[in-house]
Amino acid sequence: MKLVNIKAMLEKARKNNYAIPHININNLEWTKAALLAAQAKNSPLIIGTSEGALKYMGGLKTVYNLVLNLIEFLKITVPIALHLDHGSYETCKDALKTGYSSVMYDGSKEDFLLNLEKTREIVALAKTTNATVEAEVGQIGGEEDGVIGNGEIADPEKAKKLADTGIACLAAGIGNIHGIYPPSWQSLNFEVLEQISKKTGIPLVLHGGSGIPKEQIQKAIKLGISKINVNTELQQANAAAVSEFVLSGKIKQGKNFDPRKLLAPGTKAIQLLVEDKIVEFGSENRA
Repeated sequence: MKLVNIKAMLEKARKNNYAIPHININNLEWTKAALLAAQAKNSPLIIGTSEGALKYMGGLKTVYNLVLNLIEFLKITVPIALHLDHGSYETCKDALKTGYSSVMYDGSKEDFLLNLEKTREIVALAKTTNATVEAEVGQIGGEEDGVIGNGEIADPEKAKKLADTGIACLAAGIGNIHGIYPPSWQSLNFEVLEQISKKTGIPLVLHGGSGIPKEQIQKAIKLGISKINVNTELQQANAAAVSEFVLSGKIKQGKNFDPRKLLAPGTKAIQLLVEDKIVEFGSENRA
């Protein structure tokens, strides 16, 4: 099965009030867990790679071939998109040449007119490979793989201009942050979300999907969020499972020092949590 881009899956999600999980991968185990979860729940899935993960995993070609080979080996039949998360201009171009089916050009730190210009260029390039583009307006707060944002509520007028470039979806700063939400955090800005949704008419993306209360997730989906990025919660679940395996002494039993056995609890925890997110976001049986 070939990779698909995100346009059709996100438009269907927006029309039917559910969201597609975007799962950031970090290694072989992470990728297998995400793919198996999507297959088990009959859900479309977006596999995402940050620039930091790409450096760790061996580059665009390594990740691209890994994902394609695992789809074939694991007999995955649900729609899978391979997406570059928070990509620079140059990495977006390289990802499209490599075969990624979708890229996010993150020009949120640029002057808006430059962000607009570069987004148009990436959209034009993506059309030549039947790929799709996500852009960002405003700025997502927090830190992810060295990408640090101070947080900035998006301007609906600027959101409309970005939407008009032909992007498939738009990430908007609406009070969401990467990483762990502090106790002082209150809520997403639903008023701005609704304004952006009405002005753009395209699927919107919620970054920093880990830790947002379920009732806010559901409300955001009803207001146009069609793609939700999840990373921190999965890292926490993996770390907890591996820690328990080591601290309980199981690692000293038999040949449990074998990395395949050591990493297995974390892999299982990731898969189960991705399955939970699929159910929570409403994409189960939407493949």
